[in-house]
This record gives sequence, C-alpha cells and structure tokens, in this order.
Amino acid sequence: MTAAETHRAIEAIFRIERARIIAVLARMTRDVDLAEELAQDAFVTALAEWPRAGIPANPGAWMTATAKRRAIDRLRRGRMLARKHAELGRDLSEWDETGIEALETALDDDVGDELLGLVFTACHPVLSPDARSALTLRLIGGLTTQEIARAYLASEAAIAQRIVRAKRTLGEAGLTFEVPRGRERQERLASVLEVVYLIFNEGYAATSGTDLTRPTLCAEAQRLGRILAGLAPDEPEVFGLLALMEIQASRLPARLSPDRLPVPLTRQNRARWDRLLIRRGLAALERAEALGGAGGPYALQAALAACHARANRPEDTDWRRIAALYDELRAVTPSPVVDLNRAIAHSMAFGPEAGLTLLDLIDPAALPRYAPLPAARGDVLLRAGRAAEARVQFEFAASLSGNEREKAFLLERAALCRTRAAGPTDDG
Repeated sequence: MTAAETHRAIEAIFRIERARIIAVLARMTRDVDLAEELAQDAFVTALAEWPRAGIPANPGAWMTATAKRRAIDRLRRGRMLARKHAELGRDLSEWDETGIEALETALDDDVGDELLGLVFTACHPVLSPDARSALTLRLIGGLTTQEIARAYLASEAAIAQRIVRAKRTLGEAGLTFEVPRGRERQERLASVLEVVYLIFNEGYAATSGTDLTRPTLCAEAQRLGRILAGLAPDEPEVFGLLALMEIQASRLPARLSPDRLPVPLTRQNRARWDRLLIRRGLAALERAEALGGAGGPYALQAALAACHARANRPEDTDWRRIAALYDELRAVTPSPVVDLNRAIAHSMAFGPEAGLTLLDLIDPAALPRYAPLPAARGDVLLRAGRAAEARVQFEFAASLSGNEREKAFLLERAALCRTRAAGPTDDG
C-alpha cells in the first residue's frame, strides 16, 4: 500500500470510529472539547505511525486505546484525577492497560453503549433544542459546521457559536455522559429521537460533499434506534422511528446509478431493495401501531415509507393513500418540508396541477436556499408538459445544492427539459 493509500485508509477509519472514540473519552473526562482534542491527537498519531508500522488488525481499537492513554495522562495532571481517584478507590499510579479496563468497567451503565450516552447527554435539558441537535450532529454525525448550517438553513457562524456555547454549558453542568434512567430518560427521549433521525437523514441524503449518501451514518442511527427500542419497549414513537429508518435504509442499494447519480424513487430497481430491512421495518411499524401510536409523527412517516415498500412496481404505489397520510402528518407536525412532500404526493395522486396549486402555497422564504423546493417544482412542471419552465427550476435547484452528485443530477434533468422544450429535430 502506498503512502497516499495508507493516508486515505486512515482518514476513512477515523471518520467511522471518531464518534465512538469521542463518546468513550467524554465519559472519562466529562469534557467534550477535550474528548474531541484527544480523538484528533489519536488520528495524528496514526498518521505518523501507521505508514511505517502498518495498519493494525483492529485500527479502531488502536485509536481508542491511544486516545485513552492520552486521557489518563491528562487526568493524572489535572484536578479531575483526584475526583476519579475518590470515585474508583484506586491507586492511579497503577493505571496501565489493566487500569484502563477497570476505568471503563467502573464507568459502565445499564446499556453499555457510550455513544448513546453521549447522545442523551447532548440532549440534556440545560441545552436548547437547536443546540442539542447541532451538537449531536457535530459529535455523533461528524458533520462540519457548514454541513450542519445547510441542514438547518442557518448561517455557518450561527451554528459555530451554538456548538461552542453548548459545549461550554455541558462542561459547566458537570454531567456524567451516561444514559439516564427513569423519568430523566423519558424527558429526553423526544430530543434523542429527533437527533438520531437527523443523523440518519444526513446519511441518507448528504447535504454536501462528493457522495450522495453516507451509509455508515445510516447504520449508526439504525443501531442506536434498535438500542432505544430495547430501552423503551412501550414507546410507540421509538418503534415508529426505527420502522422509518429500517424501511428507508432498505432503498440505499438502489438510490445511486452506476455513475453515482441519484435515482428517483419511482425509477429505482426494487429488486435491489433490502427485503430483510423492509421486514424489520414493517414489524417495528406494527409494534408502534399496536402500542397506540399510529398517529405519531414517526409512525406516520413510517407508514408512508411502507406504502412504497409494499408496492412491487412503481405503478402499484397507492398515491392516494400517501396523499392522505401526508394530510394527517401536516395536521400533527406542520412544517414547510411536510408541505413540500405533501404537494408532491398530491401531484402523483391527483395530477400535476393539484401539486402545483399546493406548491404555490409554500412561502419560499420559509425554505431559503432549499434545493428540493425548486427541484420538486421542476419535476411537477415537467410532468405537466411545461418543459421550458421546468428547466429554469432545475437549474435554480442545482445552483442551491451543496452536494456534487445532486447538482450533477439536477443539471442532467435541466438538459432533458431543454431537449423536450426544443421538440423534434428535422431528423425526427
């Protein structure tokens, strides 16, 4: 393996392991900033040592152990050392490999998942809802401030300030970075579900970068969802979210063309959908409905996804049922994004003009610089036979997109509109 290939491999490994390393370190140090710094130190150490020594058999464990050793050094030098000494009743001068394992055991919780503990901590009531989501996307999703700003339709500076303030607040609160129990867990559950779904969405449709999807983020969100289902077996919205993620993730293999461009849902090869994930999702949806949660926001979205999963062919899709479900969802959680998807569903169920009527009701100021809005208008206009108008919308959407694959797809759609608007040539 060349030096460049090793460097790329190290970067890929760190992207995958970063959140887990930070979660472990945050529980050890109770300091998010320090945890991020130590994780980055481990990455830099790997860049220095692996090209010479080779990539370890378990690279994630190597990075974690390296970061832990640095954390122990910091703990020895700081006042935090005394607190840990009192808590664990150990002679910290003996903290070698065995001592590190003892620390992990002593800090364990009833779930044994540091990453979920970090999510619950980031969703503590001392933080505002916006701060909780932004911080979790940064820590768990590994998103940059620019990517988070795009996801929230906010300025990069505002998001950066939000994250800094959130870290400071958590540090001042002296939290334990563990999964809470009982009533405290219940009070944070809704926020945790929200940020887990935000992580999944960033994996399903990346807001920026060269890749349309980030499957590792989807997989991590699904894993957290399954743990939450075990933690809260009587919470319908937990199962609603799990159902939604499982069914949507089933489409990942079919979402990209061979040249890595997005494939619309109605044109995907459904034979490539993961049937095991669909079965898991439908089972989770049944559980949510059995618990009386059919009308919950996540359960309704899962029911929408199930309509597509149950259709063996695009033409078998029950668009009238989907339109009715969007009407329900809008009543439960009104938002401009729900209005946009509702308009698309009505255009498929009742014709393009019905969709355009609903699209006209959406205030563009409510979705500033949101590429899916003009993209949806372009699609509906194209199906209405208004190719020239559709081209303008697709080109505008492409100018707003921060994802290279999505931008290429939208420009391709605009080119198609140009061809259709020109009509047949002399050659027929």
